[in-house]
Amino acid sequence: MEPSNHSTVSSNYTDMFNKFVHLDGELSDKFYTLWIVLVVINTIIFLMGVVLNSLALYVFCFRTKTKTTSVIYTINLIVTDLLVGFSLPVRIIVHYSAKNCQTCALVHIFTYFVNMYCSILFLTCICIDRYLAIVQVDASRKWRNPNYAKGICAFIWTFATALTFSILILAMKFSYCCIAQILPLMVCEYFFPLIIITFFTTRIMCALSKPTLMHQSRERRMRAVQLLITVLIIFMICFTPFHVRQLAIAINPAMSYNLSLVVYHVTVTLSSLNSCMDPIVYCFVTNNFQSTMKNIFRKPEFEQTSGEVISVNKGSGSNAIIAFANAIGNPLGLPSPNTTTNS
Repeated sequence: MEPSNHSTVSSNYTDMFNKFVHLDGELSDKFYTLWIVLVVINTIIFLMGVVLNSLALYVFCFRTKTKTTSVIYTINLIVTDLLVGFSLPVRIIVHYSAKNCQTCALVHIFTYFVNMYCSILFLTCICIDRYLAIVQVDASRKWRNPNYAKGICAFIWTFATALTFSILILAMKFSYCCIAQILPLMVCEYFFPLIIITFFTTRIMCALSKPTLMHQSRERRMRAVQLLITVLIIFMICFTPFHVRQLAIAINPAMSYNLSLVVYHVTVTLSSLNSCMDPIVYCFVTNNFQSTMKNIFRKPEFEQTSGEVISVNKGSGSNAIIAFANAIGNPLGLPSPNTTTNS
């Protein structure tokens, strides 16, 4: 009897593993129209994300004079967004050309979620850094150090890799993990960062009227509020649905498998949308990001050096990029900064 039980367990494990790495194939077989729609949406996300984040990486790496802590966190965030973007066509290629390659599918899933969790953590770091720069100016000078920021970034990459590996092992061993197994991981990867961002957003908004902060320009304080609210919106739109689905599965393992499959793919697509929305955050990290983006595509009139960002006008006009820069300059309808101070 024991060998038979062992064989049954091994067979179940293999079935669960195959289902886990072939979720795209299952959606394509059962809901082909939805699969095609998601492929089109992911293609658009890939094109927009790669273009916008490549431009942002160029600005922060080559047009930014001082690599502050905020800039270091933002560069790492841009890298994660680019990796997420490039993973989308890889996912489609794997589905159509290497559908039976379990290793290919598992590597893609692993790298995708590593980058998703890195995005969450780097957004959290940017929010904390803004809070320290605005509210705890004197006390935070020691910690807002570029060398410390680089160490934190290295830790985040390592932590996200280890966390994703743990989650995938649980997902492969237990097709429907019990809540005691998955909840601690979800707290680390999502709920704890969400609580931190909500807390610091509230603190900054409450501190705006304090006389102790009046020595800082109103534009600088409003820019910090815009950044934190934007990050909070990105969390709600991109990351919340996926983690709510994970929690629902943990609480209710009897949920319809087809429903779970559809919701999984839709929420993963929403999490990929993060790579297109993060460029809005970049507008509030440095004081001249928006103008530099526009100047890159404007006919040369003069050469200007201002604050953190060195803007050198060159090239021909690009109305689409300039229109995007104008649109994301003040997405929340809050007062936009005219002159700001570097932090």
